Amino acid sequence: MPLNQNQFLKYLQKNLSPKQKILIAVSCGIDSTVLHDLINKSQYQNKYNDSIKNNNAFWKKEGKRITWIKPYKKIKDVKYSKDEVKIKWFEDGTLNASANCIDRHLNSIGEQTAIIFEPNLPSEKAIHISYNELHQKVCKMANLLIDMGIGKGDRVALYLPMIPELAVSVLACARIGAIHSVIFAGFSSGALAARINDASCKMVITADGSFRGNKTIDLKGIVDEALLECPCVDSVLVAERTMTQVRMKNNRDFFLAPLLEKASTNHEAVKMDAEDPLFILYTSGSTGKPKGMVHSTAGYMVYTAYTFNNVFAYEKNDIYWCTADIGWITGHSYIVYGPLLNGATTIMFEGVPSYPNPGRFWEIVEKFKVNQFYTAPTAIRSLAKESIDYVNKYDLSSLKVIGTVGEPINEEAWQWYHKNIGKERCPIVDTWWQTETGGILISPLPHISPQIPTFATNPLPGIEPVLMDENGLELNENNTVGKLCIKEPWPSIARTIWGDHKRYIETYFSAFPGYYFTGDGAKRNDNGMYRITGRVDDVIIVSGHNLGTAPIEDAINEHPNVAESAIVGFPHDIKGNALYGFVTLKEGAEKAVQLESEINALISEKIGPIAKLDRIQFTSGLPKTRSGKIMRRILRKIAEGDFSNFGDISTLLNPEVVEEIKNGKK
Repeated sequence: MPLNQNQFLKYLQKNLSPKQKILIAVSCGIDSTVLHDLINKSQYQNKYNDSIKNNNAFWKKEGKRITWIKPYKKIKDVKYSKDEVKIKWFEDGTLNASANCIDRHLNSIGEQTAIIFEPNLPSEKAIHISYNELHQKVCKMANLLIDMGIGKGDRVALYLPMIPELAVSVLACARIGAIHSVIFAGFSSGALAARINDASCKMVITADGSFRGNKTIDLKGIVDEALLECPCVDSVLVAERTMTQVRMKNNRDFFLAPLLEKASTNHEAVKMDAEDPLFILYTSGSTGKPKGMVHSTAGYMVYTAYTFNNVFAYEKNDIYWCTADIGWITGHSYIVYGPLLNGATTIMFEGVPSYPNPGRFWEIVEKFKVNQFYTAPTAIRSLAKESIDYVNKYDLSSLKVIGTVGEPINEEAWQWYHKNIGKERCPIVDTWWQTETGGILISPLPHISPQIPTFATNPLPGIEPVLMDENGLELNENNTVGKLCIKEPWPSIARTIWGDHKRYIETYFSAFPGYYFTGDGAKRNDNGMYRITGRVDDVIIVSGHNLGTAPIEDAINEHPNVAESAIVGFPHDIKGNALYGFVTLKEGAEKAVQLESEINALISEKIGPIAKLDRIQFTSGLPKTRSGKIMRRILRKIAEGDFSNFGDISTLLNPEVVEEIKNGKK
């Protein structure tokens, strides 16, 4: 009985060497790429299985990607339970993150460009910073921080635009053992103050202002307002970017440049224990208070070095570009630490994809001959609706790998990206991970994993995801949907929430004891590939940003005419999700367009423009259970335009309001 193609491929796979397989396949008229994928899939599966079976040995080897002052002997010490969570990796080793990112490269690639800074305006010249130059800048900043009274364990808030001073400040903090807390420079003064106070930061490093498209933002003014509520801050360093006049407070505020000029370029990096905190990064939660996720030094470095190298298939002399902001975890891991640990050239872009025109991204790709490009689905969707001429006028042939991050990508955007940017030859790495995870957990691997639109596909070696049902049991079969958990810890998992370990345990480990609960739902297909289906808690991903509903509702409820509010997400062509607000007014208050503007202005003031509502619907009440809980499930369905099945609403305190809200949907 003759063999079909699949049977023949399996025979070749089992019995011949890789070279023999390719030669025979070609001679028989079988597409060699099909066979190549089969070989690679088999290699991946073997490596993956071994990484799970021999987990300690796997991470022991991966730990050697970085340079240690004192090598580790212990691999991990972990306890996951409902009552106690303890996570330690490489705990008896010592090292320094800044030295690993810079110093160890100086003898081999000192003159290679470490960072390319591309300004907001195309007419402004790009700045190329070599590893040698970066070393000098970071040492100067480290010495300045010490002179200003900052030492090991002190917290420093960084509220800066995407300029070189941000990366330099991050690495200088790491160099002296200070804990950096980068706060996205789009947050309001209130949100900034809350984060500074939570971490008890001694210093703020900011800029006079920032350029963002055709806008200039007064960062120093926002900092001044925030610091009225921050008694913990002793000093403020101000980088001059916009050269606008700013108010400087005596004995607190200092311009950065003159002080750096005087600082020494010699500085020996401080020896850090593996588990010493490296940074705090705040993420939204389903309760009002943001969560300060604490990442440790060694585990975070090992994992970001490992994932950057493997997910992006970086090769010597490649030019890598992640379009994120360092104010988010993506920028920490895959603009600063991951690339620099691997001796890569990484681009920092100050601007936005649509300014001065929608071809700006592709202009930069051509300009620097970018090899790896990593951006958010929101940006892709936004650029896909523009004329294809903005893409076609640029040479994108340098691209080898293109990636997405921040939220699941829809199929239409994936196909546009694949066809028009990757030219149907670049693998797309649709990456899934979180602020809490520190690095990518699930992603296709270039030229190894299959390309399936909307699927993050395979877990990386060393990572064991599982799907859980409502009863806390693992769903072992394929073609199933459940809540995504991770079975065993990995080196870069956040160690705690700053100042609140109890909340850390309750948030991530109480729902499914013995597992890390991601807060996401996921589907696993017949071939064991994962597709992320979205959040299952009260956090909404808008344009790649995790926004907790509680702080937005708190801001709305401060309006004197508002009695109560509820926020849900609904599908949006560009943002992926947008925010829909159901607002109940106090008796006598009138619905008006002006009131909608005032509510959004209040949100901008308290949180930032990223949290503004796309739609506001005024209601006489909100659907509630008899215990007073708002039925957000019903509100989500109405916001999505799905009126098919609200379930049993007869038990609600006010079932009549559901029909009213449905009829009033915008």
